[in-house]
Amino acid sequence: MLARCSGAALVGLEARAVAVEVDIAPGLPGLQIVGLADAAVQESRQRVRAAIRNSHLRMPLTRVIVNLAPADLRKEGPAFDLPIALAVLAASGQLDPAQLDGIWCAGELGLGGELRPVRGAVALALAAQRHGARALLLPQANLREAELVEQLPLVVAGSLSKALHWLQNPDRATQAARSAAADAPPPPLDPLNDLACVQGQLHGRRALEIAAAGGHHLLLVGPPGSGKTLLARCLPGLLPELNRAERLELTQLYSAAGLLPPQGELLQQRPFRSPHHSCSSAALVGGGAKLRPGELALAHRGVLFLDELAEFRRDVLNQLRQPLEQGELWLSRARQRLRFPCAVHLVAATNPCACGWAGDPERTCSCGSAMQQRYWGRISGPLLDRIDLQVVMRRLEGSTLGAGFRGNSAGEASADVRQRVQAARERMHTRNPQGVSNCALSVRDLHQCGSIGSEALDLWQAAIDQRGLSARAAERVLRVGRTIADLGGMATVEASAIAEALSYRSFDQLSAAAADRGRAAHPPAVAGAGAPRGDSRRHCQRSSRTSD
Repeated sequence: MLARCSGAALVGLEARAVAVEVDIAPGLPGLQIVGLADAAVQESRQRVRAAIRNSHLRMPLTRVIVNLAPADLRKEGPAFDLPIALAVLAASGQLDPAQLDGIWCAGELGLGGELRPVRGAVALALAAQRHGARALLLPQANLREAELVEQLPLVVAGSLSKALHWLQNPDRATQAARSAAADAPPPPLDPLNDLACVQGQLHGRRALEIAAAGGHHLLLVGPPGSGKTLLARCLPGLLPELNRAERLELTQLYSAAGLLPPQGELLQQRPFRSPHHSCSSAALVGGGAKLRPGELALAHRGVLFLDELAEFRRDVLNQLRQPLEQGELWLSRARQRLRFPCAVHLVAATNPCACGWAGDPERTCSCGSAMQQRYWGRISGPLLDRIDLQVVMRRLEGSTLGAGFRGNSAGEASADVRQRVQAARERMHTRNPQGVSNCALSVRDLHQCGSIGSEALDLWQAAIDQRGLSARAAERVLRVGRTIADLGGMATVEASAIAEALSYRSFDQLSAAAADRGRAAHPPAVAGAGAPRGDSRRHCQRSSRTSD
């Protein structure tokens, strides 16, 4: 007898429909699975046998063939345990096959018949909704994920016997009640990550506000203990709350990666990912044998903080170029090509040199010229070109640090700055028909809705010629200037906004005179920050030259 049940295979972040077909035919007793199944799916033969037997049901003592169609789609994970068990029961006459029509199910079976949660419940629910499923049957622990998908009947069960009881008595059984967790307000942020805790560093605080308002990338360069990490951890508190669509997208991403908490709690806050500088390219960007998302994709809609940027491997950092500009990452392999979203706020922090004290008026740098060049040579020019805001931070003085302990701190709290950020975002969404942030404005959008004054354009053109800015860097200056104008409530980008935006392009070019004379008193970045920019020749003081 032939029976069918509907399930889904997780491919990247998406779920694709899979028909579980079971045929019982004369022959030696055994359970065979075909259809390009991996080891975890093949091992379901033992789990299904034990679960059926320990649920006081009958396992057919004949030949059982399970086909997972389409056969050319690779199936991974234990989510097929439940549909295989139900199809076996239907094929053996213990369940009416018609009761499985339109029912999608997924779940891992224990040897005692209990149901355990699986990865990708959100993607599975979305696929079931697209295919017009009558209901989705899944473990209790996956309910809070799946209930983000509206207008889809959900049924949860704690064991195989309870799932069978619901299928045999669908009218008397009740569907799972949806909770209000998806619409609940997010939990409060950590009070230690508040801008009120940051002493001094007004230039860095201002750059952080601009980055939050316009979605711009930020680079902080300063000596150890100057507050770079503290500023970076304050950025999530300045960003607007996630809407329902963004929560669904993030929960789907983390569910597919298997990173949701065991209690099934939903993601209600923007992620903050801070990978170690020793991570590999697969850990940062994504990949591996089964193409899993990396830290870049896991920071989607949130903050990716790269501390000690110059300590990362150069080849790892160079893989960030295209994803940072496009907001999405395509991983291509011989058998498949997957897309991972990565619209992140990049915040990078690094010391000015290996010892950390180059350019400090009180401390002496112990690094030589060659060491400084090797240190900064890991950061390529094209990557710096994609970072909108580049800020030099100085060591804090004793009077500034003591003001906080004396109760004289005048720094604004994150809640106050967040109001200005929200107002600026509302202005840019109203002005731009697509509702994208200023960092994502195309050149055409800048021409149509940038509203840049003539004096601002003159200053911008002069800066391009004097500093030798690339076309990408020049466009990013305009985008930052548009964000500064939005924060100030100005409809037109004035010359003052462009001048402030240019003050954040500190590391685009080295002074030609300093490079020719080999002045190594400061590393390239700090020297470039204070060097005259009259010569338009571009010098890239790097250990190896990389063209974009």
